[in-house]
This record gives sequence, C-alpha cells and structure tokens, in this order.
Amino acid sequence: MIKCLVVDDEPLAIDILEDYISKIPFLSLVKSYQNPIEALSAVQEGDIDLVFLDVQMPELTGIQFLKIANGKCKVILTTAYSQYALDGYELNVVDYLLKPIAFDRFYKAAQKAKELLCSTPAQATVIETQVAAPIPVAHNFIFVKTEYKIQKIYLDDILFIEGLKDYISIYTQKERIITLQSMKKIDEALPDHLFVRVHKSYIVALDKIESIERSRIFIKDKVIPIGDTHRDYFFKMIEDKNI
Repeated sequence: MIKCLVVDDEPLAIDILEDYISKIPFLSLVKSYQNPIEALSAVQEGDIDLVFLDVQMPELTGIQFLKIANGKCKVILTTAYSQYALDGYELNVVDYLLKPIAFDRFYKAAQKAKELLCSTPAQATVIETQVAAPIPVAHNFIFVKTEYKIQKIYLDDILFIEGLKDYISIYTQKERIITLQSMKKIDEALPDHLFVRVHKSYIVALDKIESIERSRIFIKDKVIPIGDTHRDYFFKMIEDKNI
C-alpha cells in the first residue's frame, strides 16, 4: 500500500483528489493539508511514500516544497498553471497533472508511482537507468529531453511517434526529434483522445491520419502498420469518430 498526502490550498481540489485516491486500491490517504509547511513536517518524518502537491500556494510553493523535501518521497504535481511543467521535469517528479484533472489521467499518474515505489531495489535501478524522467504535459505541448537541450513540442505538430531500441523518434510537421524515452512513458503522457498506440513501435496522431487501408495507416508519405494486439481498440476509436 502506498501512503500518500494531498497538499493543496483549495478545499475543492482536496475533495476531488481525496475522492480519486479512495477509488484506487493501492493508494492509502494518510492526511490532506492546506498548509504546505505542516505537510512538509509530515514528509520529513519519513513515513510518506507519495505526495499529490499543488504548485501555487501561499507561504511555500510546490517547487520550494520539492527542493526542501529533497527526495524523501515521490511527488506528483497538480496545478492549473502549465508554465510550471519544466520546473517539475527538472526536479524529477513522478508526473505533472494539469487541473481540472480527469480520473483516467490521475490513475495513470498513480500507476507510474506504483511502478517506481513497489518494484524491488534491483528493478528500481533498471527503471532509473533505462527510462528518462516522465514527460510533462501541459495544455497543448510536451517537453522532451534531446541530446543537448529540453525541447518544447506542440501536440498539434506531431504526426506520429516511432519506437526504436533505446529511444523514440517524434515526427513533426517540420522535423524528426530523437529522445531517450520509452514508448510506454510517452503513450501514458499523451492525451488519449488525440493519440493512439497502433503497433508496438508506433503511436499516431488521429487527426493526421489521411487514410486507412486494411492494416495500414497513411500519414503523408509514411505507411504505418496496425499491430494485431492494437487492431480492435484502434478501429473502435475510428468507429466512434465516424459521422
């Protein structure tokens, strides 16, 4: 069981997060705080695994909280302000949730925390060395780490994503961007209503599909295969969008 705290200065936000936590069997809410300083004391005692942390708070911001906590627990940031995504990325948070938070997106973030916290020490080492930090998603863009910089990519520019051995290629309207990241992580980060996994090696932007022929998707001059394990879900999404 993952022991968690909710830290937010808005009572309504706390109510929503408490309700979401109650629906996930592997999460156990220890306490909710409107005062981040009181919550920080609880974290420093060392009995908390995960904190759902608001960014914009009086007295102590979520970013300041993270720096003072110094890795004593895992953190999922929750905020209405997308400009804090890069700060959270650099501080290696588990995930970044933009308010209003949908339950399915909350559940994905909780699953990420579970993978990190409930693996054996040996497994945890593999995760840390082989998988890059979670990709923060704002309203309409993501940040990815390339060889020399952190690059902002607008979701509307993405055509499709191709998974290779140890990295992924993100094909946009203008360029191909390579980043050390797993297909699983970026699939979890991208909005479900805009992107779909169609093959173990491909994620496509639904609005960039030009045509579908049997088991092939055509996007510009690229032909993308539809994998057997993803076929039913993909065609169900397409059917739901038909007029």
